[in-house]
Amino acid sequence: MQRCQKILEHPLFRQCMERINSKEKGRKFCLHNIEHSLDTARIGYITILENKLPVDKELFYAAALLHDTGRYSGKPHHEAGAEIAMTVMPDCGFSIEETEAAAAAILGHRTKNTGGILTSVLYDADKRSRLCFSCRAAGECYWPEGKRNNKINV
Repeated sequence: MQRCQKILEHPLFRQCMERINSKEKGRKFCLHNIEHSLDTARIGYITILENKLPVDKELFYAAALLHDTGRYSGKPHHEAGAEIAMTVMPDCGFSIEETEAAAAAILGHRTKNTGGILTSVLYDADKRSRLCFSCRAAGECYWPEGKRNNKINV
């Protein structure tokens, strides 16, 4: 997990997270902070282990850490996040193949069934990390009822 530690320390990653935190200060809906990214990583990796999926732990964590980094950019965050991954991951020791796989997963993480295993697990973990069943802003949320995580999914 040394390469993921390098992501956490990378100046561009830190800058993205600071901008997201600043932009979302006072937001009552779901946040896109480091806690969300780590929740997504952990839930996804549990899925990988339980289903014996052929996905490398560090690669999945990298994709999960970077999946929302583009939220501050002003363009679709999945597109910006994929671009950020293409910059950050090679700096942290990931191969071009790993970087492209993570970027593809980030690019596809907003739509169900748009890619391979990595994308699918990232999509699912991203949604399952949301605690809609205990959200104080649920009555004002724009997410359709069918997308909400209203129960514990294990």
